[in-house]
Amino acid sequence: MAELPLFQQKQNDSRPVRSDLLPFQHKQIAFAAHIRDPLSVPAPEGIEDRRMGIYRELFFNNLHKLISNTFPVLRKLHSAQDWRALVREFMIRHEAQTPYFLQIPGEFVAFLEHEHVATESDYPFLLELAQYEWAELALSVSTAEDDMRRIEPDGDLLQGVPVKSVLAWSLRYRFPVHRISPSFKPESPGEQPTFLAIWRRPDDELGFMELNPVSARLLELVTSNNEQRSGRELLLILAAEMNYPDSGTFLVHGANALQELHRPGIVPGTLRLQ
Repeated sequence: MAELPLFQQKQNDSRPVRSDLLPFQHKQIAFAAHIRDPLSVPAPEGIEDRRMGIYRELFFNNLHKLISNTFPVLRKLHSAQDWRALVREFMIRHEAQTPYFLQIPGEFVAFLEHEHVATESDYPFLLELAQYEWAELALSVSTAEDDMRRIEPDGDLLQGVPVKSVLAWSLRYRFPVHRISPSFKPESPGEQPTFLAIWRRPDDELGFMELNPVSARLLELVTSNNEQRSGRELLLILAAEMNYPDSGTFLVHGANALQELHRPGIVPGTLRLQ
């Protein structure tokens, strides 16, 4: 049920350099290749190594700082040497598809998912923790907005059609990623999936909430409610899925669950009638 944007697999381009490039373009390609992997790729001819060293440090240190700031927990779990090696591997293996600095952390997650060469020392939750930490940045800079002209903030959540905020993401993980720290590094997934909601408030502060499986499924039904069913109808669907024997009691509990999603703005209201 994760709503994070999908990462597309990117392969390193192993095709030979085109022969129709101008000399300065060949120089740019050689320059970039050396910056990415200075231990394996020689510097372009005719450039003083002292000058190249400035660029090598500048590019790597800027990238290292950005990745470290975006993934602080992941950074703390690694030694300084191992973390630098992971950032360097990212530089060598991954071809970023965006020129925007704040989108580079998303490229780092794509690298971990598709291109990183796993080692025995890798944490089993490496990718999930990276995705969770990246979500905070991605949501904080999202340009999406709720169209409040279509939403009734004080609408009846049972009789009306509940609407999920576009600035609320529902996430599902095998590991309890929100609790991972240097003192808690689980070696295997939890017995049950971890369901989380992350949302951005009107003051641009982020909120986090752990959901139980029932609330997570309810939020999923609200999200995919293309038939514009009422909250009551969605709860009855959920009761049937769970084979709950007393639908009346379930509706009472379900109404409370909808209110818990409404208070922080995860469900900002109901669909406004035209």
